[in-house]
Amino acid sequence: MAEKITKVAISVDFLTAFAALPRQIQGKVTDFVNKFRNNPNSPGINLEKLNACQDKKFYSVRIGDAYRGIVVRQPETGAYLLLWVDHHDEAYAWAKNRRCEVNPWTGAIQVYDMVIAPQVIPEEHSACLFASVPDKDLLELGLPEKMLPFARNIVDAQDFYSKKSSFPADTFETLSWLAEGFPLDEVKELVRQEQEAGAVSDSLADALNSPETLKSFVVVEGEEELRRIMAEPLEKWRVFLHPTQRKIVMKNYSGAARVLGGAGTGKTVVAMHRAKHLAAGLKDKERLLFTTFTANLASDIKANLRKICTVDELRRIDVINLDAWVSQFLREHGYSADIVYGDKIKDIWEDAVAAYDSGGEFPVSFYEDEYNRVVVAQEAFSLEKYAKASRTGRGTRLDRKKRIQIWKVFEAYQNRLKELLVRDINTAMYECRMLLLKSNSEIRYKHVIVDEGQDLSVNGFRLLRAVAGEEHENDIFIVGDAHQRIYKNKAVLSKCGINVRGRSSILRINYRTTEEIQKAAFALLNGISFDDLDDDYDTGERCQSLTHGIAPQVEAFSNANEEFDFVLSTIRGLIDSGVSAKNICVVARIHKLLDDYISQLTANGIRCYEIKGSRADDRGLEGIRVATMHRVKGLEFQYIFVVAANERIIPLASAIDRTDTVSERETMTAEKCLLYVAMTRAQKGVYISSYGKPSEFLS
Repeated sequence: MAEKITKVAISVDFLTAFAALPRQIQGKVTDFVNKFRNNPNSPGINLEKLNACQDKKFYSVRIGDAYRGIVVRQPETGAYLLLWVDHHDEAYAWAKNRRCEVNPWTGAIQVYDMVIAPQVIPEEHSACLFASVPDKDLLELGLPEKMLPFARNIVDAQDFYSKKSSFPADTFETLSWLAEGFPLDEVKELVRQEQEAGAVSDSLADALNSPETLKSFVVVEGEEELRRIMAEPLEKWRVFLHPTQRKIVMKNYSGAARVLGGAGTGKTVVAMHRAKHLAAGLKDKERLLFTTFTANLASDIKANLRKICTVDELRRIDVINLDAWVSQFLREHGYSADIVYGDKIKDIWEDAVAAYDSGGEFPVSFYEDEYNRVVVAQEAFSLEKYAKASRTGRGTRLDRKKRIQIWKVFEAYQNRLKELLVRDINTAMYECRMLLLKSNSEIRYKHVIVDEGQDLSVNGFRLLRAVAGEEHENDIFIVGDAHQRIYKNKAVLSKCGINVRGRSSILRINYRTTEEIQKAAFALLNGISFDDLDDDYDTGERCQSLTHGIAPQVEAFSNANEEFDFVLSTIRGLIDSGVSAKNICVVARIHKLLDDYISQLTANGIRCYEIKGSRADDRGLEGIRVATMHRVKGLEFQYIFVVAANERIIPLASAIDRTDTVSERETMTAEKCLLYVAMTRAQKGVYISSYGKPSEFLS
């Protein structure tokens, strides 16, 4: 007879309870869990059966004199589950009416509360929330049979959300789709896609292999991993993945793959776990490139990868924003030209325009956009090619005569770049790609992962195609969301040599923001169409938040002093109520405004920590966070304050290109997306304040 293998797993609820314990008790719990993991049957564990519990599999374990852990034990399968830890009396009270079972339909381990489940269905329940859903369907969706009477008595969505803690986590998620009005057939299909086919038994050990179970439980294999988990128990993204996320992370793709999802759906989490998974399979000198558009996001990602990767996995992953990679590559190949941005590029364009557009028919911004979006995007680097290039989507019509005149400006611009020994980033990317294609050298990276893919340009994706080499298994993995496109770049993957057809996924569960914040943020984008990073559209309609709260609070004041008083008093109120200062972030559209708020907050005794583009947010440092709207992208906080949401600030007047209606519409959309991004950084609450005349976006 084969020897039974012991499996010890920790639940997400155990980590939540653990995080609330005093620091000195946490140390004792960590030591205990490690001993328990090594040998749950050791005499020193003190397993005691809880006879007063509804579920006879429940036991307690002693942690010091005053604290107890709650364990489910199934000795015939070798499974031990750590469910809760608390002060003696509170731990027993938590366990008394709970049950832990394998759901016969989904195969997932479920922990749920029977304490308030009515045993009798009222005669008049036709108006209740799930009245139209047959018992069989509720069971297929994962509702424990013992909870049918309880579910049948739920009146409406508000009543349902108030009883969240009584449901198994997976059941609550599934039923929340129904509560929000999604059709039953669609919800059943979503559940079916997440489940793995196979026979279901009541073995807890077998159920620990289920993707649905691994959303709420983790089997810890070693002491190093255990201590990493226990050191930051609230960072659950590092440990628990939704079945949909896990399937994407683990899947073997025949080529490039794309993942879409709204803000808060865990795209970056998926990308980081994907990097860990692929890095674990690399051999010899094989490497993986993890890239994104901005340096600050790359810095944040690198810091977070350290939390989930082993030393060997991490050393095989290069985390760098694409512009920096291009600069590094060109220097390695003897290029001395510097890549310049912003005002330096603007000055070169102004010189070129002044030389060949004395009439001032078009603004400087028109030439720069035309060059990047037509010439560079189509590699029309000669007058002959530019004259034939498509200008679909450009607002200003040009005949051949005007194109010839415009080309003189482009030629002057190119010559000036060479004279000054500088490059704009698009020119640098093109030259970088030409080097790669000419060298025919060994592929530098076996895998490329792209975060915030909506921000990369056509040239950027063409370059990454060359970096990854010819299409091969798991070559390029892209996550993104066009609703968060806050820069001018826009690319169609298929036109960049990246084919994702048949290898695309959508994340639909919002783990960060409340439904109220999500709806208010999406309302900003009503009437705007968004692409899917390829040649189709992304409606963004199928995202569901699992939490509820208050709608964003919008306040308008007559002057800046009144607005600041509101911000200050609200922040103080949050801190007094127990919110950690580092879970609050003040966001402004431009840096100059940010400096003013930092100065005033500091003068009033509020410590501030500015999140800058050159570094990751150090969560070990105290103080409220302050950041520009661009810098806050990719981060999350419990509460967000969007300040100075005034006319001409949001949208920023200087950011709106009024050359033609198309340019104006595009830049206005980018400004709306920027506010959308800022709002969706919040987990619990958003405060938007203005003084003087409020932003037109708030009307």
